[in-house]
Amino acid sequence: MQPSDMSAVDLVTAVRHGDLTALRATEAFLERIERLDSQINAFLSVDREGALRTAAAIDEKRKAGQPLGPLAGLPVAVKDALCTFDQPTTCASKMLAGFRPPYDAEVVARLRAADAVIVGKTNMDEFAMGGSNENSAFGPVHNPWDLTRAPGGSSGGSAACVAADMAPVAIGSDTGGSIRQPAGLCGITGLKPTYGRVSRRGLVAFASSLDQIGPMARSAADCALLLETIAGHDPGDATSLESPVPPYGADLDGPLEGVRIGRVPAHFGAGLCPEVAHAVEEAFAAFRAAGATIIDIDMPHADAGVATYYLVAPCEASSNLARYDGAHYGHRAEPGGHRAEPGRLHPVEPGGHRAEPGKGSGASGGGFESALVEMYCRSRAEGFGPEVKRRIMLGTYALSAGYYDAYYAKALKVRRLIRQDYLDAFEKVDLIGGPVSATAAFKLGEKSGDPLAMYLVDLYTVCTNLAGVGGISFPCGFTKGGLPIGFQLQAPALAEPLLLRATDRYQHLTDWHRRRPAIAARPR
Repeated sequence: MQPSDMSAVDLVTAVRHGDLTALRATEAFLERIERLDSQINAFLSVDREGALRTAAAIDEKRKAGQPLGPLAGLPVAVKDALCTFDQPTTCASKMLAGFRPPYDAEVVARLRAADAVIVGKTNMDEFAMGGSNENSAFGPVHNPWDLTRAPGGSSGGSAACVAADMAPVAIGSDTGGSIRQPAGLCGITGLKPTYGRVSRRGLVAFASSLDQIGPMARSAADCALLLETIAGHDPGDATSLESPVPPYGADLDGPLEGVRIGRVPAHFGAGLCPEVAHAVEEAFAAFRAAGATIIDIDMPHADAGVATYYLVAPCEASSNLARYDGAHYGHRAEPGGHRAEPGRLHPVEPGGHRAEPGKGSGASGGGFESALVEMYCRSRAEGFGPEVKRRIMLGTYALSAGYYDAYYAKALKVRRLIRQDYLDAFEKVDLIGGPVSATAAFKLGEKSGDPLAMYLVDLYTVCTNLAGVGGISFPCGFTKGGLPIGFQLQAPALAEPLLLRATDRYQHLTDWHRRRPAIAARPR
């Protein structure tokens, strides 16, 4: 069996037992990246030499009888929003082109400590802002099931590389559906953990109260394997939860008898593709056949989720991205009014050096201040793409004097109502099921000219983040055109064991998650 045909659990087991070397596994996936990624564009950087060096060291440890980490020899792709000291971290933006952090994100450090092999950094929507992966400054990601279609976003590169077997597992981040929606559109499994379950230290912030890092893989079992390593308290993250990490993989076995799954009738209204609706209802039927009870429930404020999210998230983005001004961090425009080359980065020490006096309308006083402001404005105009600019402006407006109470403060009140909807629902049910997105993967360019249409792709996912609960997406069928359809389960805070168990049980009863796109087939 080829390494690309093996699950992450089987790969780790084979390396541990000496049936497969970490070097052989790593070489196999690097070969697939080299062969396929020119068509998919899932990776922004590939660390071939570093990955092979790490894999060889793991094999030497095994031969010497030294203890191996729980992910020993497992190739992992990491979304380019997480800091890595040995590879660029660009957030798919010209603002950070070429930036190399001086440290690893906590999740990356845990992966290394577990003897995982980090093969590269994956493409994404710029600063994680988007639902199609078309907002990347380095080109869109193509869906492996149909290269003319979007993979979803913002973790589109992570989803696509797993779908095309260029990595057995990947790390994504989810602010409003950015793990679950691309997982659904690419036919893989993606878990958004409870807020605070996984450290965010070293994740370049989009919206700090919503962002969460999570695993993306073929199956629930593989997600469980990865989550056991990356979950857990981090004293360096003030939002990290002090809660023990359960043995997610060992907890997968168990029946679904007695598990109550909520179904929201409002999710099946106008706008939901009939093929998606049918596949989702079939998934509910499979859960019912497995012993679960399906109960219709109401989520009264769900229809306000998108509007609430697109006030809260841009407001936080406006604050978080204010640091990228060309003086403190990020791309700096050339002085004297000349535009810098696109993507050119002027590395600046934290705190920066000041623009030279006399480059604006005067050499001192108001002239220097004018030149500094001009440099700020041009640096941000050149460094940020259109969608990031749109969200910064929306957030800045909503936070401005005279509008704060009318927009941001009101959105926070509605967010509290949405959270209460979940608390009330979980008094009646154990899980909430439904579609991940209203359609299967859409054509590249189909929605990019209509921001509102693009924002509505998050209709079924944003409330999970607003409430801070966990959610998982996995394939539940295919359209007549051969595109994956995703199903979503949501659970109360820290109920990831139940999310994974229910998904694993479904995946034992169906084979949707085992399907592969034609592009992933090995050449004869």
